[in-house]
Amino acid sequence: HVPNGLAEDAEAECERYDAFVRSLGCADLQLLGVGRNGHIGFNEPCDEFVVPTHVVDLTESTIEANARFFASRDEVPRQALTMGIGVIMGAKKIVMVASGADKADAVYGMVKGPVNPQLPASILQLHPDVTLVADKAALSKL
Repeated sequence: HVPNGLAEDAEAECERYDAFVRSLGCADLQLLGVGRNGHIGFNEPCDEFVVPTHVVDLTESTIEANARFFASRDEVPRQALTMGIGVIMGAKKIVMVASGADKADAVYGMVKGPVNPQLPASILQLHPDVTLVADKAALSKL
């Protein structure tokens, strides 16, 4: 279950999604990837952890990373709906997947750095049940 990024009213969809998750209690399993800049979901680096599901402006590094999924970079969306940190951290179990040397700094910060919204993945240090699945390249700085 993910927010509907094609919803006519993005803010209403975010509220609907959070209400849906609350109706279930929480997610049993949250499967995440980590961005080069340490984003999880599309929770981009910012000044505070945003708790509810929300609309986010994508950073240039995220746009660049997602360009491979589109015919041209110009077609990459500049905004996304993302589960907020509250929904992610509310999951019973989190599995984080990381691959490639370009994720090594983010993985290091996620595991060893201070908990800081400038590296959103660092919040996972506070979750009681996170499994990191990563290749040697992504783990190279640990």
